[in-house]
Amino acid sequence: MAITAAQVKELRDRTGAGMMDCKKALEETGGDMEAAIDLLRSRGAAKAAKREDKSANEGIIGTYVHHSGKVGVMVELNCETDFVANTDDFKGLASDLAMHIAAARPIAVSTESIPAEEIERERGVYAAQVEEEGKPENIREKIVEGKLGKWFKDVALLEQPFVKNPEQTIGDLVTEVSAKTGEKIEVAQFARFSIGD
Repeated sequence: MAITAAQVKELRDRTGAGMMDCKKALEETGGDMEAAIDLLRSRGAAKAAKREDKSANEGIIGTYVHHSGKVGVMVELNCETDFVANTDDFKGLASDLAMHIAAARPIAVSTESIPAEEIERERGVYAAQVEEEGKPENIREKIVEGKLGKWFKDVALLEQPFVKNPEQTIGDLVTEVSAKTGEKIEVAQFARFSIGD
């Protein structure tokens, strides 16, 4: 099957991948646009994983202030070069992250960055709940770990479902933009301010 320039352009517009990568993906999938998108996404995620050891010393501060003026967020988003930091995709990601943080109220960037005392406090609460419910001794720890895992998804930014697309986590969104730009992208830190909190 001959792949047309229009198909390659459409795939490039939808994914941001290079023209040759788009053409190869369409050829490999027999012109199936959705399959080509999935193929490019999986390859992009693999490329992003290879860049994990790179340093991300450039970036921007994304901001969001809710229309009420009562909630504001600043997020530091890093990448490898100032070229990528100035792209619309990168700036859009910073803006989306700031808006998401305002809405979803994470307490840390990742599960690894949640303070140990905070985790132990939650573990203690869940252990007391499980004991109060009279669960058998031999499965209590497993139940507590399950509740803790669910809590991580609620409070760790990278684990949270993206408010604009709950099918995708924030971690997946960052990986997707990283694959599109071809650079390592990481959320360094954030601060959420709320009147009265």
